[in-house]
Amino acid sequence: MTEGDVNFWDSLETLGHELLNREREIVHKRLPSTKKDKSSASDDGENGSRGQVLRAIERLTETMIAALSKGQSPVLTYKDRQNSSNVSFDEDFGVVPSDNPVVKTVDFSAIKSTTRFARTLQVLAISYRLVQTNTYSTKRDVFYNNTKLFGSQRVLDTIVDDIACMLEVPRHSLHILATSKGCVAGDLTLVDSDGSFLDCSVASGGTMVPAHVQHITNLHSNAKFVLVVEKDATFQKLLDDGFCRKLAPCILVTGKGVPDLNTRMLVHKLWKAFHIPVFALVDADPHGMEIMCTYKYGSMALSHESHSLTVPTLKWLGVLPSDVRRLCIQEDVLLPMTDSDRAKARELLRRPYLSAEPLWRRELEEFMTRDRKAEIQSLISISPTFLTDVYIPNKIKFGGWI
Repeated sequence: MTEGDVNFWDSLETLGHELLNREREIVHKRLPSTKKDKSSASDDGENGSRGQVLRAIERLTETMIAALSKGQSPVLTYKDRQNSSNVSFDEDFGVVPSDNPVVKTVDFSAIKSTTRFARTLQVLAISYRLVQTNTYSTKRDVFYNNTKLFGSQRVLDTIVDDIACMLEVPRHSLHILATSKGCVAGDLTLVDSDGSFLDCSVASGGTMVPAHVQHITNLHSNAKFVLVVEKDATFQKLLDDGFCRKLAPCILVTGKGVPDLNTRMLVHKLWKAFHIPVFALVDADPHGMEIMCTYKYGSMALSHESHSLTVPTLKWLGVLPSDVRRLCIQEDVLLPMTDSDRAKARELLRRPYLSAEPLWRRELEEFMTRDRKAEIQSLISISPTFLTDVYIPNKIKFGGWI
């Protein structure tokens, strides 16, 4: 092992110790709620057990029957997941539900609400049957079993999320799963929910993230860090360049753009299981930054699941706007900011978690000052292997993350 190799791993080990201490603080702060929820722990040790979900659906059904027996119209009430006043920011947990939330109602007596009411009851009935028989279905299968009722996949997806929020259980506890789109590669083995053994170092293009992330077991890795990559094209480029071999042992993950629930859950699970640094590699633009914030802080729509989705200690490895300037990336490789980019940058500046990340805020302001953005691929203009052989190793070796 060369001196450079020693320095490389020493810097990671130092960061690992710092982040582990930070993680212990976060876990300690979570202990009161963990103790409170112990009585309702699931069969696999987490909140949202089969019994809890069944009872929640039964109570909701009883409430509707009671209203009908009194000649009243049944009403469904749930938190408005798109209302920013319904969430708050906690530095240790990310975006979390706030107290006294603004709610939405679906009243069966209102003509405009009858279709949504029927769709919700249908999904509740399907979920109840799946949980009761301990079987699973994908959202796509549920949709295609009654396309006329749901109209579009997006409508069904929203209803499933609203029901999970209404019952105050994780979405996967409804036994209606989303198809995973993310990939993982590198030094990681695990046992999937069906008992199959997965070695993520074997497949040349990466291994698909399992659909039942909450039920995977026997995770094993000697990885020193996890690198979350925004785009699948960059993920594949790194694999083609031998990234996992050159920087071994490590784990590489991509959500292929905006990450799905399973990919976010896997990154959280890796962070929690191995206590190693998690870095993000995203485009140097406001939308890339938002994707990174989703991994670190969560999202408004799924704030009720932040405890199992966020990685509060995630670090921004690149591509930083200041890196673009420092590396003198040619202007013809950069892209002009669009109106959508500018609007997203202004929105991000208003988000409360940017106040906890002054260095991130400074980089975001550089976007707006220069009015230019850069994709990860812009680094290839320096050298075809610059990203793998120089940029990422040096950023890790010399602590070039924020």
